[in-house]
Amino acid sequence: MKSESLQNPSLADQLNEAFTRPSGREFDQMREVTFKKDIAPHANGSVLCSFGNTQVICAAMIEDRVPGWMRQQKVEGGWLTAEYNMLPYSTLSRKDRPSSKGKQDGRNIEIQRLIGRSLRAVVDLKKFPDKTLWIDCDVLRADGGTRTASITGAWVAIRIAINELLQRGKLEEDPIIDHLAAISVGVYKDTCVLDLDYPEDRDASVDANIVMTGNGQFVEVQSTGEEATYSKTQLDEMLDLAGKGITELVSAQKVVLSS
Repeated sequence: MKSESLQNPSLADQLNEAFTRPSGREFDQMREVTFKKDIAPHANGSVLCSFGNTQVICAAMIEDRVPGWMRQQKVEGGWLTAEYNMLPYSTLSRKDRPSSKGKQDGRNIEIQRLIGRSLRAVVDLKKFPDKTLWIDCDVLRADGGTRTASITGAWVAIRIAINELLQRGKLEEDPIIDHLAAISVGVYKDTCVLDLDYPEDRDASVDANIVMTGNGQFVEVQSTGEEATYSKTQLDEMLDLAGKGITELVSAQKVVLSS
């Protein structure tokens, strides 16, 4: 005779059995992540970073000068800055270029600031004297997670560019301190999930973007309830999922750089 617990499964078990993601992935399963190097031949380092259907061209270019404010304030070292843009054909309906509107896109500004400060967390600018490292992230196709793909791909582009300078003897020391990657997590249909695609991002009650170093240190945690609240238990679960995702992304970065 079966036990009562097997005859009458708990509500949680029933919900788990009923839970499905639009893509059919498990709750802790990422989309396929790929990197295609040297996508922009004139850049010092470049990569096409794909998180599933989300594709971002990340390019690094180096100038032998620093911003005026650094010269005026006599700040030693170099600088790193980023720009982010969604190409007009990256979404289902055409997205106007900021230049056609005559003003900057507020979302773009927020994301490019995130990319820049995240990368500066793992680059020792004192070892990059009198140079500016420009990072351009252009979204070719958007299906959720464009900022996380931008950060993850931008680090690969920087690594390629710095490797070139080191090989040419243009730098005395490697300024890169650690790997850097970013991933999205959230609460979708009352379940914490890893790496949200667009349908999940649209319908999630909680959306979070986590930036971490290769050794597991947090750089930034952006977590927001979408007209909803979430518990500390859910936050902890999302952070654990993010840690799993970051580990997988860092492994993928190492593979593409060794190829």
